[in-house]
Amino acid sequence: MVKMTKSKTFQAYLPHCHRTYSCIHCRAHLANHDELISKSFQGSQGRAYLFNSVVNVGCGPAEERVLLTGLHAVADIYCENCKTTLGWKYEHAFESSQKYKEGKFIIELAHMIKDNGW
Repeated sequence: MVKMTKSKTFQAYLPHCHRTYSCIHCRAHLANHDELISKSFQGSQGRAYLFNSVVNVGCGPAEERVLLTGLHAVADIYCENCKTTLGWKYEHAFESSQKYKEGKFIIELAHMIKDNGW
């Protein structure tokens, strides 16, 4: 008798030698610890981290929102595997002091877990 197991398949796998962050709901890889910019952000559901780049994430349409640091054009991001909304991508910052966020990603701690060597 052959036992069949269904393995998880994601669009991208991060190297096992790196500390990574994964979706808490389905364990899809989301970001490498080396891409972490800041742990000092606030999401709609609590603390959030700012990342330079992410994987296995889809992006919705951009919309203007007034956040704690002013007006931004942001797009919700979601896990490509389980479709859970994870946070948002900064598309445009209207204030010059916030321009460093453009093209960066916020993932809320409520939706991610630490993996690989923590």
